[in-house]
Amino acid sequence: MGRAVAARLGEVRERIAAACARAGRDPGEVTLVGVSKTVEPERIRHALDAGLSHLGENRVQEAVEKMIALSDRAPQWHLIGHLQRNKARKAVELFDRIETVDSLRLAEALERAAEEIGRDLRIFVQVNVGEEPQKAGVLPAEAEALVDGLSAYLRLTVTGLMAIPPAQDRAEDSRGDFARMRELFDRLREGRPELKHLSMGMSSDYEVAIEEGSTEVRVGRALFGER
Repeated sequence: MGRAVAARLGEVRERIAAACARAGRDPGEVTLVGVSKTVEPERIRHALDAGLSHLGENRVQEAVEKMIALSDRAPQWHLIGHLQRNKARKAVELFDRIETVDSLRLAEALERAAEEIGRDLRIFVQVNVGEEPQKAGVLPAEAEALVDGLSAYLRLTVTGLMAIPPAQDRAEDSRGDFARMRELFDRLREGRPELKHLSMGMSSDYEVAIEEGSTEVRVGRALFGER
């Protein structure tokens, strides 16, 4: 199992480097986040042994169990799933980055928890780039107002934008959504030096996302294999 995970990690890194080469970018600009939801700790440990340093989890409770099992390691933990306000405190305690902030109500809960715990927190604003009614995220036209509103919270720093475009049969069909996210990112980071990350692209389309400017890709199946 360990060799298989290491081989897949090597292949993903090669594909990231190739996508960067096509776009004239430095592969060092792109962070690989291994999406470890439903993956058992043993397989995750093999990926960490092979050099993976960032992990993404969708659910707070599932992440707790893995953090305990992997307590001898120190990866960066990203929360990449929807966060309910009643779990804000636990998320603040556990995660290095929370990538799915899409409202001031959620931000208020995070700020309150961060103040009680006494830590500062890096957050991403999730953007519903496809404007899908069933999907979380702020609408693109409302993203700047949310980023501005979040500046009032002393414990929270918006360091990135995150998006999950509509599902497509072909990766190429997501290029337009990725390009729109890059345009929004470029516009919002003017005068905001702390806004450095653009999280978009998953196993089926991360190469196209990188070509369009992603600085962080969230890869699960291509890295850990089928669930």
